[in-house]
Amino acid sequence: MKTKEHLMAFIKKQNVSFIASVDEEGFPNIKAMFAPRKIEGNCFYFSTNTSSMRTQQFVKNAKASIYFYNKGLFKYEGIMLAGTMEILQDAEIKQEIWRIGDTMFYKQGVTDPDYCVLKFTALGGRYYCDLKTESFDIEDLI
Repeated sequence: MKTKEHLMAFIKKQNVSFIASVDEEGFPNIKAMFAPRKIEGNCFYFSTNTSSMRTQQFVKNAKASIYFYNKGLFKYEGIMLAGTMEILQDAEIKQEIWRIGDTMFYKQGVTDPDYCVLKFTALGGRYYCDLKTESFDIEDLI
């Protein structure tokens, strides 16, 4: 298995991530998102709309996963993390991950009631590269 330094470097250089929630009928729902705004240990922070369907699904069921991948000419590499998702409304974290261009999505700025932070806490994961997959404990990542 790759080192935790390799895994984190790989995650940090991706521009897009995919997050998965569970709907009311128990089916997985996947959505492309911008890369996490902040990564701290095994916690990943995303910005999103409070009113979004995905946010409402996380309120009802915190189980989640996130996925990062890179498809090169000859190599496909991916990391899936499984864990839980929290919806944060704390002004401090909202301000910390806020970006200037966010006003395009949240007209009232950082205090817009439709702006919230998703905090994903990874519990474990799987790594795929060169036709091989491996599960890993989160301690291997942080």
